Amino acid sequence: MTGAWRLGRRAALGMVAAGPLLVPLARRPRAQVLDRLSFQTDWRAEAEHGGYYQAIAAGIYRKYGIECDLRPGGPSLNISQLLLAGRVDMIMSNSFEALTYVRERAPFFTIAAIFQKDPQVLIAHPGSGVDSFEKLKGHTLLIGSGGRVTYWPYLRRKFGLSDGQLRPYTFNMAPFLADPNAVQQGFLSSEPYSIARVLGKPPEVMLIADAGFSAYQETIAISRKLATGKKELIQRFVDATLEGWAQYLKGGPGIEAANALIKRDNPDQTDDRIRYAIKVLNERGIVLSGDALTGGIGAMSDSRWRTFYDQMAEVGVFPKGLDVREAYTLEFVNKGIGRPA
Repeated sequence: MTGAWRLGRRAALGMVAAGPLLVPLARRPRAQVLDRLSFQTDWRAEAEHGGYYQAIAAGIYRKYGIECDLRPGGPSLNISQLLLAGRVDMIMSNSFEALTYVRERAPFFTIAAIFQKDPQVLIAHPGSGVDSFEKLKGHTLLIGSGGRVTYWPYLRRKFGLSDGQLRPYTFNMAPFLADPNAVQQGFLSSEPYSIARVLGKPPEVMLIADAGFSAYQETIAISRKLATGKKELIQRFVDATLEGWAQYLKGGPGIEAANALIKRDNPDQTDDRIRYAIKVLNERGIVLSGDALTGGIGAMSDSRWRTFYDQMAEVGVFPKGLDVREAYTLEFVNKGIGRPA
């Protein structure tokens, strides 16, 4: 086409005055190009994953130039295998898995710890008098296979407990409800809520972290290759996630939309159950305690990792001599995001 055609088109758009061109041609707005990252949670959608849903619902990931593909987990899904196979960019993990990567020489590590306290609990019947770990002797303990190789060796040694007390836990409350002498495992924000609704009163709840078990929980695990090769992108993802958590715990803008996404992905969740979970996460300092009080949400420290490894090595869960520093990096956290005023 000729220059005359171009000028004529500008005139038709009302952009030409008599004489020289005074106003530039308006540019059509371009769609924002987002970097896509996939993140796999360890369970079905719940308030314990609320910060991620908040970051989606409130547009925080988008503000940081990210499209987050958030994938809910479930009881039959081995999310570590998904990470190892490269089918997902990052997964929700824990300190125990991070040390397992070191032991197995797998090229993965932890870049943030959302939960400063492990939210796993032991639950006793209301009025049973079993309100401390020192009182567990002589009681039937319903603990699943995962707990038996993580926190149980620590509790057994510290409080003089016995493997003979153990019975299987199959995520069914019936055996516990039928035996007033029983104590069962659970998550702070889940099983105590369900048990209270059945029994009409809250049970005794013992937070395993309060016994000195120092594992970080709900960590973010990633391959070293991705973390180093796309460092700026991963930093944006971490920052957006931590902002999401800071908003969610405070009931910030968009929390209703975030909870709607949770209920969409897991119809078993109700508004009342979600409110309960947020309440106990805040009351017990699951997210905002420990390193997070100074470093902000997601914070970690060398000393805390060393303490956890020493605890696990002392009871034979991990061999002595592992380089615990290979389990994590502090590069992406401790920047004060969400730190209490």
